[in-house]
Amino acid sequence: MAAGRPFRGCACFFTSNIFVGSCGMHVRYRDERQFRRDYGRIEAEVQRRKQLVRQSAERKAIISQCYKRKHSQVYTLQDSFLAPGFLEIVRYCTSPDANVHGLLRYTESFSDKRIYRLPVFTEEFCRSFIEELENFEQSDMPKGRPNSMNNYGVLLNELGMDENFITPLREKYLRPITALLYPDLGGACLDSHKAFVVKYSLHEDLDLGSHYDNAEVTLNVSLGKDFTEGNLYFEEFRQDPSPVPKYVEVEHVGTQGLLHRGGQIHGALPIASGERWNLIIWLRSSAIRNQLCPMCDQKPQLVEAEGFGDGFTDTSEDDAPDTVDLCSLW
Repeated sequence: MAAGRPFRGCACFFTSNIFVGSCGMHVRYRDERQFRRDYGRIEAEVQRRKQLVRQSAERKAIISQCYKRKHSQVYTLQDSFLAPGFLEIVRYCTSPDANVHGLLRYTESFSDKRIYRLPVFTEEFCRSFIEELENFEQSDMPKGRPNSMNNYGVLLNELGMDENFITPLREKYLRPITALLYPDLGGACLDSHKAFVVKYSLHEDLDLGSHYDNAEVTLNVSLGKDFTEGNLYFEEFRQDPSPVPKYVEVEHVGTQGLLHRGGQIHGALPIASGERWNLIIWLRSSAIRNQLCPMCDQKPQLVEAEGFGDGFTDTSEDDAPDTVDLCSLW
C-alpha cells in the first residue's frame, strides 16, 4: 500500500442506496409520516454500516488468537489445490500468443452475457475446505455474515485466508484470465477483492433474489456438498434494461466456477434437497471504480473509511501500487 494514502469508500455506500437504489435517485413522499419512517430506517442502516469495519476487525483478532483450525493447510494456496484444467488455462493465458479466442476453447460460454464456466479446484481440496468451514461454524467463535442477503456463510478475511490464499489466487491465477475476458472492466488490473463463502440448505437460506454485485468481475465456485436444484439465473446487465428480459439458467457443477460481470443481474433458485457451499470472490479494479462508482454510476464522492475500504483509492496513477489488498466488509 502507498504510505500516507488512506483508502476510502464512495459516499453512496453510507447513504440511502439500500432503499432507493442508488445515491442518485430521489423519492417523492406523499406524507411526512412515510418520510420520517423511511428516513429513520436509512439513518439506522448508515450507522450500522459505519460500525462494520470495527466489528469485523474485533472478530478477526479473536479468531486469530482463539480459533483451533482443523485443516491448517487450506489457508495457504498451493498448486495441488487447483484443478489441472485450471492450471492449463492459466498457462495458456500467460503465454506470449494468448488471446481471448484461444482462451474460449478452454471454457464453457453461456449466451451472449459473457458468463464462463471453468474448472477451479480439486475435489480433495473442496472436501477439506468445507470441513474447515464446518469446523468454524460449529465453534464458539464470533461470526460475521457475508452481506445483508446471505444469513449463513463466512467472511474469509476474518478467518485469515486473505493474505496467503485469496490474494495470490487473484494476482497469479485469476488476473491473467480476466485480463483476456474482461479488459473493459479492468480485468488486467484487479487490485482488490471481497471473498466469502455462502451456504444454502433446506432449513436455512434456500435461495437468493435478483441482485448485482459490488464488483467489476465475480467468481462463483461451487464447493459442494450433495444438493439438487438451486441453479443460478442471469438476467440483463444492470445498465441494459430490456422490455422482455432474457433469462439464462446455469447449473452448478462441483469444483467448477462461473466468471461473470459484477453488474450482471443474477440470483439463485431454491435448492430442493441437501446442502450447498459456494465460494464467492468479488474482484475489483480501483482504476475502473475510481472513475465511476459501480453502485451509483457517478464519480465517487469519497469518505474516510477505517481499515479496509470498498476497492476505491485516492492515489494518483504514478503512486498506485500493483496490489491493493482491500476487502469490503458488507
